[in-house]
Amino acid sequence: MRSITPVLASCMLLGLTAPALADDPIPPSDDDKAKSAPPTPKENLPPPVSGHDPAPPVASPDVTLPPGGVVEQAGIGGVVGYGRPGVLELGGSAGLMIAPDFRDVNFSPQIGWFVADNLELSAILGVSNIKANTESATVWSALVEPSYHLPFNRTTFAFMGLGVGAAYEHQLGTGLAIAPRIGMNFLVGRSGILTPSLSYEYTTHDVERVDVGDMRDVTLLSVSSALRVNVGYTAMW
Repeated sequence: MRSITPVLASCMLLGLTAPALADDPIPPSDDDKAKSAPPTPKENLPPPVSGHDPAPPVASPDVTLPPGGVVEQAGIGGVVGYGRPGVLELGGSAGLMIAPDFRDVNFSPQIGWFVADNLELSAILGVSNIKANTESATVWSALVEPSYHLPFNRTTFAFMGLGVGAAYEHQLGTGLAIAPRIGMNFLVGRSGILTPSLSYEYTTHDVERVDVGDMRDVTLLSVSSALRVNVGYTAMW
């Protein structure tokens, strides 16, 4: 009996100590330490940053002009290309149409200024000598033409414009002139532009007053038109 007592005592001691081993505390994790840590002092906090991101700008035409309104040294070798705001264009065009009993020779100096991307405002002077059968006439015109130039690449543009102004012929006097025009722009060399174009000019003139029955001083309106094919050359400044 004395030999069994130490064994039973040992078993009872193991039974009492086993649950104690199973309930040993688990070391706290870093997250638990962070949760139980005291708050960071205010002076150690990073500065606040706004979470409002700026909105991107809306699409709008570029109308930013250089100082003075005119670009210097546009074209190859410069920093500004054809069609950009401030580019100045100076030159002229000429055309010739010949048919049986008809001839039309015209010359048109012009100056243009791009007020926005690909949008040009031009002043065009024109002189045309027209001969039909045995009669001939010389027509002078002055037009203001806004035009839009559509780029295909860096050296090729298509354009469309509408010239509005006045035309003068010594027998008919001064009348209204409207000239829609389409064509192409091809950049040549460092700053040259070759411009073939097709225009159709409408001109109205007041003719002599006539009496029609009881109506007195009736003004008749004469409308003339001419289709012109011109080739022009201008230079960027």
